[in-house]
Amino acid sequence: MIDPNRQGEVWVFAEQEDGSLNDVSLELCGKARDLADRLGVRMGAVLPGWNVRELAYRLIAHGADRVYTVHDTRLEHYRTLPYARAMCQLIQKHRPQIVLYGATPLGRDLAPRIASEMRAGLTADCTDLDLGDYEDTRTRTTHRNLLLQIRPAFGGNIIATIINHDRWPQMATVREGVMRLGEGDPSRTGEIVDEKVDFSDFELAVRLIERHREARKVNLKAARIIVAGGAGLGSKEAFQLIHDLAGALGGAVGASRAAVDGGFISKDHQVGQTGTTVRPALYIACGISGQVQHRAGMEESAKIIAINWDRNAPIFGVAHYGIVGDLRKVIPMMIKAIRERS
Repeated sequence: MIDPNRQGEVWVFAEQEDGSLNDVSLELCGKARDLADRLGVRMGAVLPGWNVRELAYRLIAHGADRVYTVHDTRLEHYRTLPYARAMCQLIQKHRPQIVLYGATPLGRDLAPRIASEMRAGLTADCTDLDLGDYEDTRTRTTHRNLLLQIRPAFGGNIIATIINHDRWPQMATVREGVMRLGEGDPSRTGEIVDEKVDFSDFELAVRLIERHREARKVNLKAARIIVAGGAGLGSKEAFQLIHDLAGALGGAVGASRAAVDGGFISKDHQVGQTGTTVRPALYIACGISGQVQHRAGMEESAKIIAINWDRNAPIFGVAHYGIVGDLRKVIPMMIKAIRERS
């Protein structure tokens, strides 16, 4: 007898705000499409909101076979309890085997609430997902095609693979930028399923009075060139060299966690495990030692140049080109050469 849970779809929670899909939802659609194909099941997306039905076609273009829409004026702006109620009701009705969320502030608020209500496991901040088998030595049972939820642990010193073989759906939040964002195929066809959700007075008890949004100061994910500085700069004043080099190249400014913690620059610029994952055409790492936490966020860049006085720095292990020297001398020379060529 086939367990019906294991025939369920692979779902993505489609996070949107003010009628615009978050990129991480589209990134997850590509991964969910791959997992669904390997499992031989459909891939679905859940799209709660108000006046956002048109977004369903973008989700279909990025791989969804079905988009479950929940259109309700009470879902126009995100509130935890109504959104959790909508997701839980659809999970109970359709019984997906995998549900993926972006590890955004919204996803980190919503996913644990759903996991608690559904008595399901949840792995946070995954950097990769795969399928694999698990041998339960206690019951001598082999569980096949489980979701392998892969994430750094113990400060990034090890990579943990987490599974959930008995309490489903299998759920995970995935960091922004770690999955590639495909271009989508506008010719794809799919099904849009309109769903209704009943809300209690308790779930609607919180009212949204006023909204304040602060725009991001930098969009590292979209930058084709990033010049990043680390603790090796030594001071906030010296970090101006990074701004100067980025300006000469027409690139964005990034930073390691050590530079952010040192007060050299704001956290919006942080690249790495606890920052932004980037894949620019060119990444220049200046005064960054290259610990695994930082490399996890930039090692898939097309070309990496590292500048460091320590020839044994781990950053040289992922760099395509390395310069061993004093960055206070090297960077001004690079800026001069770039401007003269221009």
